[in-house]
Amino acid sequence: MQVPADVVDALVGVTPGSPLDAVRARRSEARKQAQTSWRALFEPADASHMSVLERCAVARFVALLHGRSETAAFYAARLVEAGATTALAAAIEAEAAAAPRQGPYGAYPPGPLSCEDAPGAVWQATSAGRTALGARLAAALEHVHMLVFHPRDAAAPALQALYDAGWSTTGIVTLSQLVAFLSFQIRLVAGLRALAGRS
Repeated sequence: MQVPADVVDALVGVTPGSPLDAVRARRSEARKQAQTSWRALFEPADASHMSVLERCAVARFVALLHGRSETAAFYAARLVEAGATTALAAAIEAEAAAAPRQGPYGAYPPGPLSCEDAPGAVWQATSAGRTALGARLAAALEHVHMLVFHPRDAAAPALQALYDAGWSTTGIVTLSQLVAFLSFQIRLVAGLRALAGRS
């Protein structure tokens, strides 16, 4: 699969000379940096702490959690290209379908923000999913779900679960960077598609 010159443009359906192309051109540096960030995360010079397959698996999962079919399809193709088996791809889809998809929720430390506390379950992969994904990727997806839907609950025990599953500090940082970038990318694509009158 050939990587688009601009992934966001490809996901939105931006064509040269179109009104949306003009909108994006007004923020040319932001447009350039978004693509540079994508390449740094998905075409890394060093993937020893988080493989490209793991990165694509996380991206597919995050896109499914957000219910964005165009982005989910893009990362599904990238996942296959990265070497995912049919069973692994199916497990990611099944786990995303079974996971809660509403938020944010969680609890702040006691203080003035506690009035915004909202209850919600800590999602864990199913036993079948854990078998198909493996302990390392299952732990990553559980952490990803927390970052997407209840980041206020991010604490030492959550990080320890990643360490226990074999993640390094560098890998955990990369995982967090990836989720932050995907949240930005998904929202940008959704906004631009809305401007274009697409769902």
